[in-house]
Amino acid sequence: MSISVLVLTKNEERNLPGCLESVAWSDDVVVFDSLSTDETVEVARRHGARVAQRAFDNWAAHQNWGLKHLEFKHPWVFYIDADERVTPELERALRAAVANPGECVAFRVRRRDFYLGTWLKHVQTSPFYLRLFRPERMRYERLVNPVSIVDGPVGRVNGYLDHYPFSKGIGQWLERHNSYSTFEARQIIEQRAEFSIRKALFARDFHERRYHQKELFYRAPWRPLLKFLFLYLVKRGFLDGRAGLSYASLQAFYEYMIVLKVRELGAPKP
Repeated sequence: MSISVLVLTKNEERNLPGCLESVAWSDDVVVFDSLSTDETVEVARRHGARVAQRAFDNWAAHQNWGLKHLEFKHPWVFYIDADERVTPELERALRAAVANPGECVAFRVRRRDFYLGTWLKHVQTSPFYLRLFRPERMRYERLVNPVSIVDGPVGRVNGYLDHYPFSKGIGQWLERHNSYSTFEARQIIEQRAEFSIRKALFARDFHERRYHQKELFYRAPWRPLLKFLFLYLVKRGFLDGRAGLSYASLQAFYEYMIVLKVRELGAPKP
């Protein structure tokens, strides 16, 4: 059974060729573009991908719109970002999964993040992501770093999805996460009334529990420091060498940007 591929883009002319080459095994690649101003659309079409465009509003709304309105040739969809690459082992595992999915309507894949030429094997918060799914059984929540909500059983496939978040340099990473932190701050303000510590600890559904655990984490004091200690010591990021130290520090800085923006949004207006 074949698989459709969904690629989300915004000004990805540099990363997109490698991404599309890694999914050339699919006969249905859809590039869902957020009105790029570079050569992203031209690159996609040169590689034989179909292109759909929509103005970006927030991550969950954008992804949910795509799953609802885009037409896919096949019942299974694999979602990938432009700075990610499907390894040959993962390709074989994806094909095997959809050929015999059992009761599963979605599958998690393991992602390898790279920085300074190093696989961040230990310092990643979580390496598993829901990327292969039946689109009618998937939806997303949260303005940024969305939580995947699946209507049905979930499995796991072998192989790796390789991710190069610093492919455009540290400056672009900081610029992107500055934008992400604004969405995160808005999310925290909006979700304060909905948060449930009971659900964060005891909800039976994994995704509901994770959703409220995120909100619990955002209420923790000294969160940037806690994030650094968790990634560098608890997750043993120090085993990733200089890259692990740098990555843990960047993630702590990202959390501090969120803290400052929450304070700013919640401060009395002059």
